[in-house]
Amino acid sequence: MAASFFNPNSYCNHVRSTSLPSKPHPLILKCNDYLATLEALDAASSSSSSSSFSHKLSELQDLHDAVEKLVQLSDTCKVLDHECRDELLDGSLRLLDACTAAKDALLHTKESAREVQLIMRRKRGGEMEVRKYLTSRKVVKKAIAKALGNLKSASNKCKFSSTHKGHQSGELVSLFKDVEVVTLHILESLLCFICGPTQSKSGNWSLVSKLMHNKRVSCTQEADENEFAIVDATLQSFAFHSSGKSEDIDHLLNQLEILETMIQDFVEGLETLFRRFIKTRVALLNILSH
Repeated sequence: MAASFFNPNSYCNHVRSTSLPSKPHPLILKCNDYLATLEALDAASSSSSSSSFSHKLSELQDLHDAVEKLVQLSDTCKVLDHECRDELLDGSLRLLDACTAAKDALLHTKESAREVQLIMRRKRGGEMEVRKYLTSRKVVKKAIAKALGNLKSASNKCKFSSTHKGHQSGELVSLFKDVEVVTLHILESLLCFICGPTQSKSGNWSLVSKLMHNKRVSCTQEADENEFAIVDATLQSFAFHSSGKSEDIDHLLNQLEILETMIQDFVEGLETLFRRFIKTRVALLNILSH
């Protein structure tokens, strides 16, 4: 009976084993479907955008909802030995750390953006506040660089985990490891998106020039840009080359409002994901206590 619990399809190689039943547990089928969807979304994304990350976060939430329910099954408790459980608990900590790093970076940026908006609406200016925002963004980028280094180390630990002797436990741990690898990859990509593209000084001013001298960019074209990079470049231009024109201030306030809305959507998605991680970790700890 326990054998029918497992999915003979591997997320990595998708090869069906003739030695296993053809009807795995529906939750494992769901996990593999979500993993395949996320893999397809990642492969189809020619460039990162806020909409693509929103879609991926939504799929991740569904994936980890299925994982949480899978961990709570009695069959899961039966086949996972002590070593497997410890390894999965380590993985859950890596996911919590990565999610926290992304959420902290977003909240820091959101708070700074809101302060700039308040000052600019009140004074119809605020170059000093804008410069403070740019300084805070440097702090965020340093924190992201550190988090990305930790993520790289975490990904290596995940990929080179031990191979378990038990076929059933090995199949299940392999699935959970696939989930961890994909989740870490998406969170890493999100952190890079928040940080904005790494460009030379000339590249940054090229973007500023594009934004300030070609304001007739279509909504579709503008949506394809990294919103964090757009705001960073626009604020940099305002701080050092402000004309004080009302239309420039209104344009900047509009960009900040768009950024704040996008950040809020990301934060809510990450908070939901974080709760899924916590519930899965609690379920694993409950297994250990029995």
